[in-house]
Amino acid sequence: MSQTNSHAQAGGTAKPIGLLIAAVGVVYGDIGTSPLYTLKEVFQGGYGVEVTHDAILGVLSLIFWSLIWVVSFKYMAFVLRADNQGEGGIMALMALAR
Repeated sequence: MSQTNSHAQAGGTAKPIGLLIAAVGVVYGDIGTSPLYTLKEVFQGGYGVEVTHDAILGVLSLIFWSLIWVVSFKYMAFVLRADNQGEGGIMALMALAR
């Protein structure tokens, strides 16, 4: 029985570390660089947006609020639906991930 517990504990620690690395890769690889590419395309692409103070603030505002809405929607759609024997939220999601 101790052999099974040690195997479960070893497998339990490897999974969160892998998820952590994947999450860091997504944040810094996708979400972190996408606004930079968006700014480049808006002002240097074929869209004809002049580089003015108002245009820069407008584009930055669109990028910021788009990220806020996407993250909020995904949080409501996935994290708040997590159910672990009647309990919900982030702790239930962590329990289900194990």
